[in-house]
Amino acid sequence: MDLTDARWRKSTRSGPDGGNCVEVADKLPGVVAVRDSKDPAGPVLAFAPESWRAFVVRVVQRP
Repeated sequence: MDLTDARWRKSTRSGPDGGNCVEVADKLPGVVAVRDSKDPAGPVLAFAPESWRAFVVRVVQRP
């Protein structure tokens, strides 16, 4: 997967100390990429946009 043009953004739930954060690149064609903000050169998870939307909706709906 070519992530050269990825524009990463941190989670809005990220604290000011840079603790346990994820970054998401969602402007890639046909994929949403997710990585650990503390390890930007590390592994990346890739999701189909529909799968990522379903995941986010489910997380937001948690009580």
